[in-house]
Amino acid sequence: MNKPVLPPSLVENPRLDRWIRFQPDRTVRIATGKVEIGQGVVTAIGQIAADELDVPLDRVAVLAGDTTAGPDELYTSSSLSIEVSGSSVRLVCAEVRAKALERAALRLNCSRDDLTVVDGQFLQDGTPTGQDYWTVAAEIDFSQSVTGAAPVKPATAYTVVGQSVPRRDLPAKVSGTAFVHDVMPPNLLHARTLRQPCRGAVLSALDETAIRRAAKGDLQIVREANFVAFVSAVESVAHAAAVAAPLHAKWDNVRRIAPEQQEAAWLRGQPSDDRRIGAPPSETPPKQLVQMTISRPYVAHASMAPSCALAEFHDGHLTVRSHGQGMHLLRKNLAAALGLPVEAITARHLHGSGCYGHNGADDAALDASLIALRLPGQCIRLQWRREEEFGYEPVGPAMLVTLHVDLDDRGRPADWTTEIWSPTHVQRPGSNSGFLLATEALANPPPELVPSDPTEARGGGGTRNAVPIYDVPAHRILHHLILRAPVRTSALRGLGALPNVCAIEALLDELATRAGEDPLAYRLSILSDPRARRVLEGVAERAAWSARGPAGTGKGLGLACARYKNRSAYAAVVASVTVEKAVRVDRIWCLADAGLVINPDGVRNQLEGGIIQAISWTLKEQVRFDEQGIASLDWDSYPILRFSEIPEITADLVGGDGNPALGVGECSVGPTAAAVGNAVAHALGVRICDMPFTRERIMTSLLKRA
Repeated sequence: MNKPVLPPSLVENPRLDRWIRFQPDRTVRIATGKVEIGQGVVTAIGQIAADELDVPLDRVAVLAGDTTAGPDELYTSSSLSIEVSGSSVRLVCAEVRAKALERAALRLNCSRDDLTVVDGQFLQDGTPTGQDYWTVAAEIDFSQSVTGAAPVKPATAYTVVGQSVPRRDLPAKVSGTAFVHDVMPPNLLHARTLRQPCRGAVLSALDETAIRRAAKGDLQIVREANFVAFVSAVESVAHAAAVAAPLHAKWDNVRRIAPEQQEAAWLRGQPSDDRRIGAPPSETPPKQLVQMTISRPYVAHASMAPSCALAEFHDGHLTVRSHGQGMHLLRKNLAAALGLPVEAITARHLHGSGCYGHNGADDAALDASLIALRLPGQCIRLQWRREEEFGYEPVGPAMLVTLHVDLDDRGRPADWTTEIWSPTHVQRPGSNSGFLLATEALANPPPELVPSDPTEARGGGGTRNAVPIYDVPAHRILHHLILRAPVRTSALRGLGALPNVCAIEALLDELATRAGEDPLAYRLSILSDPRARRVLEGVAERAAWSARGPAGTGKGLGLACARYKNRSAYAAVVASVTVEKAVRVDRIWCLADAGLVINPDGVRNQLEGGIIQAISWTLKEQVRFDEQGIASLDWDSYPILRFSEIPEITADLVGGDGNPALGVGECSVGPTAAAVGNAVAHALGVRICDMPFTRERIMTSLLKRA
């Protein structure tokens, strides 16, 4: 008999007691290393546990992101929370259910097959026995490892999974008690920092007297090498000091940036680590070579509130509360940066206001911890300023994608090369490609690392979704990983999927036009995946694609389809746009196949959120540079989509058809951007190849055509 294949989280955290506990108040606590960042994972994992245990959902408490009591599941990223943590919780609960039934059967001197579970109680032939999970839990050895051998329930037996249960995290968020920014313990001190302009910059002079005068209140200045923080019991005092500090600081060895480096076109020709992936080079010269280049600029996370953390050092133990995406990894990274044993640190997750990638949350946690070690016994609340958030968080890397496609006699792709230029998509600390920001300002900064990118086995970084889901006889990727980007880059929602999907779907529209065919019909002629065909045909029907008008009228309808990471959820999108003085997205239709859906309303929320963010990236967002570094430091210089600009959105799901749950958090992003790009091309009769689609770029493209 083959040994069951366990999810990675169970391989790394095999003990039952890291996942489940029956508590004295007759609730069951389920622990997960994945954290709530707006995707509804805490609610969905509770639903999975409730169904597998036959316990009412209101008696399932989910503990997320706690290094003391929960499993280490690395980062909450890559749309893996339900696929990995959800499946782990399902197996754990199935095994505990089986063990509990065995103990109850021994107590009752009956066969386990005579027992059923209703509301956590064990019934014998439908009659209450007085036994339940809580009466037998003490007899179960929770130190045992999960085997994965216990059968899980069939989907037909689910009663909570598949229901649109209200999200459990929302009441506290609405009332202002959930966010890390809102936590104000009695022994609180507020802190702000003076940021080192760049790696290697040296603080040669700091006029502390002038800063104290500007702060107008009791102020402590904490300095360690090139790390400087301002601490006060009054938040406005610490803030005023941080605002004044750059005017009274002198830095040497500051690196300068050329403004033209903000454009993706600058990447071509820069020093890079080059790889060839996929089919070998074609040995025959191309017959009908078609090429297209699509670019995306550097983009910010643009979280609605800046990064924040709480840290307290008491009796040799550091406790940190953070809105980062991986508390166990944060704990390890803080230990390495601070020279503390890992066991001397506890990290707990609190909600933040937006993330989806590697923003400044972990960096703020180190900032707070550095101050806490200098001021033991006090709770340090370190919050970045808005300018600091925009200026120093890792940004999503610019990307340049060129497709080289040779066509057969029918005008279909016969040989396809995707060539990608991109800085790294991962500089998370602990990943061997990045550090916590403040470590570079300390007396002994870590050595500079050679960048790497997520492997294709993990979905890829710059290469994510570079392989078309369509039927292409030969495909290869030429990946140029840029070795030295002008700014720090790291993970942002979808990684390289958005520009890669945009390039693929834009080219398919152009090939359809070249062949004199409808873009939908052209795609279907080279698409054999039945699940992809289903969502593509379904969304086209919903959007009345067959009534699509001619190109060049100022009104456009565009479509696109992709499977996130080529193995997670499918999404097909149709966008309707009007192009006048600017691009306005009028309506979006989306149809997704996420396999087994735990919470339909939660999944639709994810689809809608990805759609809105993708529109914003496509039409508006670009990080701007000047000589000092990032120059787009506020909402005026870094505009995002406004509420008044959000179109009508219809996001639907196809049935799961017995398929396993697929990650859905990022699946609508690439197809939405691509559909908008295709709709704009349809409206104008000319394609805009460089994001964002600003008025200036549209005018330039139209003038080139003229």
